[in-house]
Amino acid sequence: MKKIALTLGVLATVLVNAQSIKTTIDLVNVKDDKVAVTMEFPKMKSGDVKFHFPKTVPGTYSVDDYGRFIEGIKFLDNKGKELTYTKVNDNTYALKNAQNLNKITYLVNDSFDDEMDTSKHKAVFSPSGTDIEEGKIYLINTHGFVGYIDNMQDVPYQLVIQKPNDFYGTTALVDQDKSDATDTYVLANYAKVTDSPLMYTKPDYITFNAGGMDLVLGVYSPSGKYKAADFKENLEKMVVAQKKFLGDMNTNKKYAIMLYLSGDNGPQIKGFGALEHHESTSVVLPEFMPKEAIDKTITDVVSHEFFHTVNPLKTHSEEIHYFDYADPKMSQHLWMYEGGTEYFANLFQIQEGLINKDEFLHRINEKITNSKNYDDTMPFTVMSKNVLLDQYKDQYRNVYEKGALLAMCLDIELRKLSNGEMGYRDMIRKLSQRFGENKPFKDDKLIDELVTVTGYPQIRDFYNKYIAGNQPTPYAEYLNMVGIEAMKQETPPIFWFIKDPNQTGFDEKNNAFAFDESSALSPFAKSIGFKITDQVFALDGKTIDIKNVQSFIEYAKSIKEGQNVTVTVLRQNGDKLDKIDLKGKAILDKMTVETLQYKANPTPAEQKLQNQWLTGKK
Repeated sequence: MKKIALTLGVLATVLVNAQSIKTTIDLVNVKDDKVAVTMEFPKMKSGDVKFHFPKTVPGTYSVDDYGRFIEGIKFLDNKGKELTYTKVNDNTYALKNAQNLNKITYLVNDSFDDEMDTSKHKAVFSPSGTDIEEGKIYLINTHGFVGYIDNMQDVPYQLVIQKPNDFYGTTALVDQDKSDATDTYVLANYAKVTDSPLMYTKPDYITFNAGGMDLVLGVYSPSGKYKAADFKENLEKMVVAQKKFLGDMNTNKKYAIMLYLSGDNGPQIKGFGALEHHESTSVVLPEFMPKEAIDKTITDVVSHEFFHTVNPLKTHSEEIHYFDYADPKMSQHLWMYEGGTEYFANLFQIQEGLINKDEFLHRINEKITNSKNYDDTMPFTVMSKNVLLDQYKDQYRNVYEKGALLAMCLDIELRKLSNGEMGYRDMIRKLSQRFGENKPFKDDKLIDELVTVTGYPQIRDFYNKYIAGNQPTPYAEYLNMVGIEAMKQETPPIFWFIKDPNQTGFDEKNNAFAFDESSALSPFAKSIGFKITDQVFALDGKTIDIKNVQSFIEYAKSIKEGQNVTVTVLRQNGDKLDKIDLKGKAILDKMTVETLQYKANPTPAEQKLQNQWLTGKK
């Protein structure tokens, strides 16, 4: 079988060679952390062309301008003579008389080294970024290395990776040659290029089959703390559960996971998480995490990315199907693409027995609490359509909170209407059967399609009120239908830097507390000029020992109202961190906390609906 695949692959290479765009990425001759890329083109038909790097890519929902990492670009004819060009912006180059264009060469800087200097640009989210560390690791999110010419996005690409002999490339792509020094991949078009990340490092990978799907997990652990085999058992369990949950909605026969663990001596990475692709995902996590925490994150985060293989990768609107990398037009439906996917990533765990009822309810409670940090009256469709604009981008992370909750409420609504016969998963299955990977729906007609596939016109009212409208979602009302009630209680006044202390993270490299940029500041933090991007290094001279962090927290709890307090913070200043003392009088913050609990005596109808919801059974 392997021999046949190789023979067919070589034949395909020969057939596309003449009319493909040969793109060579040189990982051998690396200088100053820069990788040389050469793109060779078939005969140009047009005299005037534009050459682009992406402004943004699917799944990121942010303007990243990957062209800003490119330098030394040259446009050459078949005799090696340079052609004149005009640089239109960071991402776009215009050429006249381009019928003589034969080759483009340039150098790529990585985005990881740029993450701490956000004075000019917002940092690229690490899992969609690039890393170049000679002799160690090359994280190749292809959209950061490879450009395209207008009207040639559908021309095949021959991607050639020149690599050290002892390096292995983790990817879902199939190598078409036998050389240890070169990997060659054939891709149908530019969209397939950007859909195919690769991670090159010294070999640490495992391959296995789970749920009828072939998986490869490649791991980069700079200190050698972890090996790929460490995560096999948990990953296998997760994939089997996901495949069972999805049933015929998932047709993947292979999947690749690139797990990049960030260590102390490498780039100062901030954007932990993952990015989805049709047959793979790139994941970035801190190496200091305990194995149990990495396993949990893989279950939560990698499962989210895998569920994207259904939505939006295989069921989507025209904006995604005909994605414009240079001037992207965004869809209205992040509530479904991201919110519905996040809901799946939690729902499958309760339905397939990976978590219990209490843990699932705790997660729902957290999402309701977190969603209150955002504008609950902003129509999700409006935010989604305009997410790249400054006035909307701060609301984006609500897709993982309110977006998931909207899917949950719609799930309960459908089950109520159908007497438990249909839920959100059934609706998405029917939608994927009606459309699919090669047939997009019209963005402004989605609700019409959902009514058609479910047969319930009542969900139009839900959509108009809570998704496209400005009415806050009545979570308590929907949860009551499934035998869950909300209880309010006030917490004792506390001293902390953000409203919800549970959202506090830790930067091991700086020995400081760090906070997600979506976190709401506490009244005290606002009063002393604290910024959400600041890291807390010390409190009244007491530094943080992560091994005995409880002593720091106990000291914070002992602070009284009006007490003089000095907070030492680390504040970004260009490419360096300044240590600053912020002083003020303590303000203790009282919060009203809403907790969810299962009713002690639900009605028979509520219990029945709860059972159907939590088990997925009819």
